[in-house]
Amino acid sequence: MRDPFFRMALVLGLLSAVGPFAIDMYLPALPEVARDLETSEAGAALTLTAYFLVFGLAQMIYGPMADALGRKRPLMIGVGVFSVATIAATMAPTLGWLIAARAVQGLGAAALMAVPRAVIRDVATGPAAARMMAAIMIVISISPMLAPLTGSLVLAWGGWREIFAVLAVASILSFGLIVFALPETLPPERRQPVRGAVMWAGAKRLLSDRRFMGLTMIGGFGMASFFVFLSSASFVYTQQYGLSPTGFSLAFAANAIGFFSASQFAGRLAERFGMERVISIAITGFAGMALFTTLVVWSGFDALPVVMAGLFLSYAFLGLVMPTAMVMSLDPHPDIAGLASSLGGTFQMLTGGLMIAITGPFMNNTASTMVPAIATCAALAWATAALSLPRLRLRAAA
Repeated sequence: MRDPFFRMALVLGLLSAVGPFAIDMYLPALPEVARDLETSEAGAALTLTAYFLVFGLAQMIYGPMADALGRKRPLMIGVGVFSVATIAATMAPTLGWLIAARAVQGLGAAALMAVPRAVIRDVATGPAAARMMAAIMIVISISPMLAPLTGSLVLAWGGWREIFAVLAVASILSFGLIVFALPETLPPERRQPVRGAVMWAGAKRLLSDRRFMGLTMIGGFGMASFFVFLSSASFVYTQQYGLSPTGFSLAFAANAIGFFSASQFAGRLAERFGMERVISIAITGFAGMALFTTLVVWSGFDALPVVMAGLFLSYAFLGLVMPTAMVMSLDPHPDIAGLASSLGGTFQMLTGGLMIAITGPFMNNTASTMVPAIATCAALAWATAALSLPRLRLRAAA
């Protein structure tokens, strides 16, 4: 990748990491939040659910806004909203206040998910875009490794409110990156006014595109497996396996390494073998490994190293799926890249939130329920791929 592309990928990666940091850095604090605000574990988890749901829906705002105003201004608006909400979260006296602040955080952070993907589509396509997306994944994937550990370090000298104070500082730095380091990639002559009829026509075009919807939902169920893990891992690792917040952070980071490492090969493999072949093989590996891990855990071999190894390999396959699916879904729609990015992001986030709601009642804070829930998401991702990708559909029918 040429140097200017790498620099842009680095900036976009740093911006895109703010949203995941707002999730992952907070995870070690969930038990403390439950105690401090005198609520249950399920109540504390609602602060994640509120973030996810608004984060998903709000992407539908920023995508069309980015097509009409350019890419930089929506990013600046989103970071501003995120900053205000983060400061409000530091002062939350009740669970309801914190849930509301987290929802507004999601409203702001949505810009940092929807718009960067449109920026990539502005400057690259095909395998080149997959390589750029993979470079962004380097930065994003460091978040699950560093964010929980950073959160546990903050907890060691402060509390969960100080975690939000650190996030507020990060958001201010992000605003500076947008202003001074990110070029505008959508010239005025390519911008499209926000008109209801135009948006509806674009949305109908995307919703009727079987390939776009299939790739979007492959990513959605893959993302859902992360969300299920995020909502349950802190309780499983600390209660079943007795890990400290720092120990949980390290175990959590190990699972991210597989995803991060594999994602770096997505562009190269796509160039050599073709994007559809890569995603077909990778989604099969993801589902197969997740189901195998479930069988192992249900057989009684649920020691922490076994669970970590199974999830490591599962998410390594998913690391090939996610950047490839994102690029393949946007490539045919350059004229409405912002709308396509936001619509895809909305479906993915809502799918993740829905899977948390569906699997939540079955969770008992052990690996015997967490791992099967992840495998269910993986199986749904594979089934979607079998229905929407010709190569995999032919294999499934054989």
